[in-house]
Amino acid sequence: MNAPLTHPAPGIGPPMWLLAEVTYRCPLHCVFCYNPVDFARHEQELSTDDWLRVLREGRELGAVQCGFSGGEPLLRDDLEILIAEARQLGYYTNLITSGVGLTEARLDAFKAAGLDHIQLSFQDSTKEINDFLTHTRTFDLKQRVGDMLKARGWPMVMNVVIHRLNIEHIGRIIEMADELGAEYLELANAQYYSWALLNRDQLMPSREQLQCAEEITNEWKARLADRMRILFVVPDYHEGKPKKCMNGWGNVFLTVTPDGTALPCHTARMLPGLSFPNVKDHSLRHVWFESAGFNRYRGTGWMKEPCRSCDDKEKDYGGCRCQAYLLAGDPTAADPVCPKSPHHGQVVAALENAENPVRRMRPLVFREPRESRRLTEEIP
Repeated sequence: MNAPLTHPAPGIGPPMWLLAEVTYRCPLHCVFCYNPVDFARHEQELSTDDWLRVLREGRELGAVQCGFSGGEPLLRDDLEILIAEARQLGYYTNLITSGVGLTEARLDAFKAAGLDHIQLSFQDSTKEINDFLTHTRTFDLKQRVGDMLKARGWPMVMNVVIHRLNIEHIGRIIEMADELGAEYLELANAQYYSWALLNRDQLMPSREQLQCAEEITNEWKARLADRMRILFVVPDYHEGKPKKCMNGWGNVFLTVTPDGTALPCHTARMLPGLSFPNVKDHSLRHVWFESAGFNRYRGTGWMKEPCRSCDDKEKDYGGCRCQAYLLAGDPTAADPVCPKSPHHGQVVAALENAENPVRRMRPLVFREPRESRRLTEEIP
């Protein structure tokens, strides 16, 4: 494994994880997608040479893990080239995919390139809900992809976003993962950003549904402890405790978007008053250590009350800046999921709405370029 070529500046460690969002293009139309709702505004993609330079500069900074995601990264014809370069540089490589477009030949090419593991996303244990949530017919394909991964010796890593429309199937979802031979299953309750925020009323489960799902998951954890690791991620709203944003803003993660904009998290582009650098204009070293966007919310010096005097400020760093902006209209505010936040009432209201069987329901908004362009007109 190649060693990093440079040393981090005092006080700021290197990024550990480089997330290469190589495209926003995707054949799926998931209602909880974390891609920006205005993704159609950002159609230009980095060239192969640009991405190869980003990979080299990330490794020189000290990044050790590289994830390839999207959109659907398989839509990039040069993905094998990027994976091979990342592996040669010494990254641990991870492909995050829906499986749409994976063939035997392409999997063999990824294996030859040295890809370490593939995370395969499912939407449900039933064909009907899986295909409804994605607006595609992909359930049977995903099953075949799972078999192809196992046949090539990769660890079977599955991800399922959990929400009101599939949470009552959680036992069957875990059973399906076991039947596919999954060694790792992430049950990631929807976090309400981007497309999931647009569909929050339809997606947020009741507290009873969430508690029941967690109990069932714990039962399966005990049953499958010798062959599968199961991670159940509780949504911020229900937990009532802010999470450390990306393990600390500009602390671990460095995301590069399809058009080359570099971000400390994949949704940070929405924040007002911040200018994030583009890797076509700046080196990753400048991005990480010197750019105003990455330094803006590092540490605790930017905080105001109630975060500034909170005993937990070094634990949660005030929570999520994007969530603060979305719910409080102020990215410097305390994350409204925190009970100390003056804007916590918005979270309480959303939770109460989820308990109301006659709550106002709107049609689901599916992620697609046409909707993205419509929503772009509504975004200042």
